[in-house]
Amino acid sequence: MRYGIIAPNLGAYADPRALIQVARTAEDAGWEALFVWDHLAFVWGPPSCDAWVALGAVAASTSRILLGSAVTPVARRRPQVLAHEVATVAALSGGRIVFGAGLGGVAAEFSAFGDTDDAKVRAERLDEGLEVLRRLWSGDRVTHSGPHFSVHDVALAPAPGHVPVWIGGRSAATLRRAARWDGWIADSAAPDSMTMGPEEVAASVAVIRGRRGDAPFEIAVIGYYEPELLDAYAAAGATWWLESIHDLRGPFAEMLAVVEAGPPTHPNPPPAHGG
Repeated sequence: MRYGIIAPNLGAYADPRALIQVARTAEDAGWEALFVWDHLAFVWGPPSCDAWVALGAVAASTSRILLGSAVTPVARRRPQVLAHEVATVAALSGGRIVFGAGLGGVAAEFSAFGDTDDAKVRAERLDEGLEVLRRLWSGDRVTHSGPHFSVHDVALAPAPGHVPVWIGGRSAATLRRAARWDGWIADSAAPDSMTMGPEEVAASVAVIRGRRGDAPFEIAVIGYYEPELLDAYAAAGATWWLESIHDLRGPFAEMLAVVEAGPPTHPNPPPAHGG
């Protein structure tokens, strides 16, 4: 497995400078990626920053680690603006980018602005939006007329080319969707515990593999470091472990110390969760 950090874009991390500090610390400590939540958290409580603006700042402040969202709700974005934002971060980072996509789990982030929070419609907008994004990122001229989005003879420039798309969630529909793209981000961690065991991850991976065969595919498990868990999740098919840091786990200084300790392969790995 490879090892990364996943951090919020809200609370103590609403200041993009906090995410830059996490990213620089992670890069120096040997972590290989930083993924950032994408919430409009100010709608329902804590302050938040824009995930892709923050990732742009992080891209300009790092040189090696992979950067991504986990996950961006495509249904509440205009795909042409989102395509442009992601292309800009791809340019700033030299292509060190993954686009994590999902339905979005907080209904108020849609309904507060007059957008539907109906899951079926959001799924339709997600699937159609991803197709528009893929075509725009290719740099080809795009004409698209669908139930939710339209594009009339436009070519994005500069275009990033292929951007890996990883789908987040855990439903049967999510697994079917993930199999059509480049990776799956398992919705596997609650604020204080793991919610998907290795057996459930393995069963989900089998579903995805049944649709993809042996084509290359990334499986990212979000969790809290426990030495005995890593081998079990790797055996289940995980290719990435994303160590989850956030305000409910501990204050920012304590979380930064977890990052500074380095990944499980480091001589001084992060303390076990709760330890």
